[in-house]
Amino acid sequence: MPYIMTIVSLFAGDSLIKHFVEKGVRGNDRFHLGEKIVIKKYHNKGAMFNIGDRHQPFVALLSIVFSAFVTGMFAITCGMKGRRLLNAGLALILGGAYSNTYDRLKRKYVVDYFSFRIGTDKCRFAIGKRLADRLNTIVFNLSDFGIIIGAMLLVISGLKSSREDAFSRARGVRQFADAGCRHIR
Repeated sequence: MPYIMTIVSLFAGDSLIKHFVEKGVRGNDRFHLGEKIVIKKYHNKGAMFNIGDRHQPFVALLSIVFSAFVTGMFAITCGMKGRRLLNAGLALILGGAYSNTYDRLKRKYVVDYFSFRIGTDKCRFAIGKRLADRLNTIVFNLSDFGIIIGAMLLVISGLKSSREDAFSRARGVRQFADAGCRHIR
């Protein structure tokens, strides 16, 4: 099943990269991949953007609860026809959530290892410069992107489903009206 392979691949790939970063990147060492990507090691003790870093057990519990909830959603929808986009999104979220949750439970922090270098010299507005400066400080891992892309697929799936439901209701109303008109004739 492709969804299970997505979960396993994201978990395994991210875990492998985290292992190499933990063993091979020391302290504040930084390696540049081209001009825009920086490899560095960061231990995130909280959730996204290190929120809750002083409450690690609570963050770990929330991570477990979230992973269990999404696993339940995935189990319910996995066999349903016409839910490929939804299941792909859930699989990406689960692969990322499992990897980060595993880190929280085993290491007591999540290993983040790359960031983007966004130049601020071309920013004309102060708010653009501040935003670019802020983005330059955020460190990600592969699981984060799985979660982000998975969430985007869930939104698209929901919009698509809502649109199809609206069309289906409109067809049903039209069929009902046509049947009523035939009855009157």
